[in-house]
Amino acid sequence: MTALIDIKGVRHAYATAAGPLPVLDGLEVSVEEGGFCAVVGPSGCGKSTLTRLVAGLMHPDEGEVWLHGERVRGPRSTVGMAFQNPVLLEWRSILKNVMLPLEIVPNGLKGNAAKERARHLLSLVGLEDFEDKRPSELSGGMRQRASLCRALVHQPEVLILDEPFGALDAFTREDLWQTMHNLKEKEPFTGVLITHDLREAIFLGDQVVVLSGRPARTQYVMNIARSAPADLEELYTAEAAERLNILRHQIEIAQGRAPQEAAQ
Repeated sequence: MTALIDIKGVRHAYATAAGPLPVLDGLEVSVEEGGFCAVVGPSGCGKSTLTRLVAGLMHPDEGEVWLHGERVRGPRSTVGMAFQNPVLLEWRSILKNVMLPLEIVPNGLKGNAAKERARHLLSLVGLEDFEDKRPSELSGGMRQRASLCRALVHQPEVLILDEPFGALDAFTREDLWQTMHNLKEKEPFTGVLITHDLREAIFLGDQVVVLSGRPARTQYVMNIARSAPADLEELYTAEAAERLNILRHQIEIAQGRAPQEAAQ
């Protein structure tokens, strides 16, 4: 497989009144085409900064970010993004909210073709009967489903998810995890997920990257092979428990609560 996302030796610091605040220090991350990379690490370690670099919304102080063999130098129309807050526009229907990127990003979909594309995605996430509703008429989980459709409507090659399920209750969150697998099967993309939920990371990701404490570097990478369609029952297996224990320990190391040597 070819690496679609390649982050090479990235260093970055934010300017503050007290001086530069380093957040990334020689970060190395590679995501294969069609892969799904879940990124975990301590709060404030630079996970969201990583997503902005991939999307081209900011530039690293040092190092390079490559996307599909091209160095990222600015915002990319081939990237879709979904966040914890769906930020749907109340004055637009759900269908028109999903269609919004098609009005902004250059694409060949207009008129009825654009509507059919949006309706197709809404049907995939179970919202085909809600296209004329306003965001306030939907539950939090339903709004997040609409947000996922909006992020995918222009058929991006990369989907960035910045803690999109963090504010939802446990049952809704697990339901959306399964929805994500179904979406990826029918609407292939290369995914990058930022999360604090280790169960979410091992269920959605085929690669889990643990970042160290700030300034972040790539501390640990766990590869997860999948031989069958994902099922929530796999989270209750001995193999899943072992993966979670490894990742919990890596987080403890990143937080400075366990010695690095213990992970060897």
